[in-house]
Amino acid sequence: MSERDAIPLILTGIGSICATVAVLTYYGYVHFAEPQDALLLADFTMLKTVPGEDYKVSLKPANQVAQCVDGVLVLFDLEQKGLTGVLVDNKKQAVRCMGEQSPSAAQ
Repeated sequence: MSERDAIPLILTGIGSICATVAVLTYYGYVHFAEPQDALLLADFTMLKTVPGEDYKVSLKPANQVAQCVDGVLVLFDLEQKGLTGVLVDNKKQAVRCMGEQSPSAAQ
Protein backbone atom coordinates (compact mmCIF):
# COMPACT_ATOMS: atom_id res chain seq x y z
CA MET A 1 0.00 0.00 0.00
CA SER A 2 1.16 3.45 -0.74
CA GLU A 3 0.96 6.22 1.83
CA ARG A 4 -0.96 9.36 0.97
CA ASP A 5 0.40 12.82 1.57
CA ALA A 6 -1.85 14.56 4.15
CA ILE A 7 -0.96 18.15 3.17
CA PRO A 8 -3.27 18.32 0.11
CA LEU A 9 -6.16 16.96 2.19
CA ILE A 10 -5.58 19.55 4.92
CA LEU A 11 -5.33 22.39 2.40
CA THR A 12 -8.51 21.19 0.68
CA GLY A 13 -10.37 21.18 4.02
CA ILE A 14 -9.17 24.68 4.95
CA GLY A 15 -10.03 25.96 1.48
CA SER A 16 -13.51 24.42 1.67
CA ILE A 17 -14.19 26.08 5.03
CA CYS A 18 -12.97 29.47 3.78
CA ALA A 19 -15.08 29.20 0.61
CA THR A 20 -18.16 28.22 2.63
CA VAL A 21 -17.78 31.19 4.99
CA ALA A 22 -17.23 33.53 2.03
CA VAL A 23 -20.38 32.31 0.24
CA LEU A 24 -22.49 32.49 3.41
CA THR A 25 -21.23 36.03 4.08
CA TYR A 26 -21.95 37.09 0.50
CA TYR A 27 -25.56 35.88 0.71
CA GLY A 28 -26.11 37.47 4.13
CA TYR A 29 -26.27 34.37 6.31
CA VAL A 30 -23.14 35.37 8.25
CA HIS A 31 -22.78 38.85 9.69
CA PHE A 32 -19.74 40.04 11.62
CA ALA A 33 -20.96 42.55 14.20
CA GLU A 34 -19.18 45.87 14.42
CA PRO A 35 -19.07 48.11 17.50
CA GLN A 36 -21.31 50.72 15.88
CA ASP A 37 -24.00 48.06 15.39
CA ALA A 38 -24.62 47.81 19.12
CA LEU A 39 -26.61 50.10 21.36
CA LEU A 40 -25.53 50.17 24.98
CA LEU A 41 -28.07 49.69 27.71
CA ALA A 42 -26.48 52.71 29.40
CA ASP A 43 -27.81 54.84 26.51
CA PHE A 44 -31.33 54.38 27.88
CA THR A 45 -32.75 55.74 31.12
CA MET A 46 -36.08 55.00 32.73
CA LEU A 47 -37.95 58.06 33.98
CA LYS A 48 -40.03 57.14 36.99
CA THR A 49 -43.44 58.78 36.89
CA VAL A 50 -44.77 60.02 40.20
CA PRO A 51 -48.38 61.20 40.43
CA GLY A 52 -48.52 64.98 40.72
CA GLU A 53 -44.93 65.57 39.55
CA ASP A 54 -43.99 66.86 36.13
CA TYR A 55 -41.10 65.50 34.08
CA LYS A 56 -39.59 66.84 30.90
CA VAL A 57 -38.74 64.92 27.74
CA SER A 58 -37.52 66.10 24.37
CA LEU A 59 -40.06 66.76 21.62
CA LYS A 60 -37.73 65.10 19.12
CA PRO A 61 -38.37 61.32 19.05
CA ALA A 62 -35.59 58.77 19.50
CA ASN A 63 -34.07 56.88 16.57
CA GLN A 64 -35.45 53.61 17.93
CA VAL A 65 -38.96 52.19 17.92
CA ALA A 66 -40.08 49.59 20.47
CA GLN A 67 -42.57 46.83 19.79
CA CYS A 68 -43.92 44.04 21.95
CA VAL A 69 -43.05 40.70 20.31
CA ASP A 70 -44.08 37.55 22.16
CA GLY A 71 -44.14 39.44 25.46
CA VAL A 72 -40.61 40.86 25.09
CA LEU A 73 -39.75 44.49 24.31
CA VAL A 74 -37.84 44.60 21.01
CA LEU A 75 -36.10 47.76 19.75
CA PHE A 76 -35.81 48.54 16.05
CA ASP A 77 -33.29 51.17 14.93
CA LEU A 78 -34.58 53.60 12.30
CA GLU A 79 -31.14 54.80 11.13
CA GLN A 80 -29.35 51.48 10.66
CA LYS A 81 -31.56 49.14 8.70
CA GLY A 82 -31.64 45.64 10.13
CA LEU A 83 -30.39 46.63 13.59
CA THR A 84 -32.76 45.00 16.05
CA GLY A 85 -32.29 44.16 19.69
CA VAL A 86 -34.03 43.01 22.83
CA LEU A 87 -34.01 45.43 25.75
CA VAL A 88 -32.39 43.75 28.77
CA ASP A 89 -31.49 44.82 32.31
CA ASN A 90 -28.05 44.66 33.92
CA LYS A 91 -28.55 40.93 34.60
CA LYS A 92 -29.26 40.23 30.89
CA GLN A 93 -32.94 39.55 31.66
CA ALA A 94 -35.33 40.58 28.90
CA VAL A 95 -37.69 43.47 29.65
CA ARG A 96 -41.23 42.16 29.37
CA CYS A 97 -44.20 44.05 27.96
CA MET A 98 -47.94 43.61 28.36
CA GLY A 99 -51.08 44.58 26.53
CA GLU A 100 -49.98 44.11 22.94
CA GLN A 101 -50.22 41.02 20.80
CA SER A 102 -47.34 39.72 18.76
CA PRO A 103 -47.39 40.91 15.13
CA SER A 104 -49.36 38.71 12.79
CA ALA A 105 -48.94 38.23 9.06
CA ALA A 106 -50.94 40.58 6.81
CA GLN A 107 -53.98 38.92 5.28
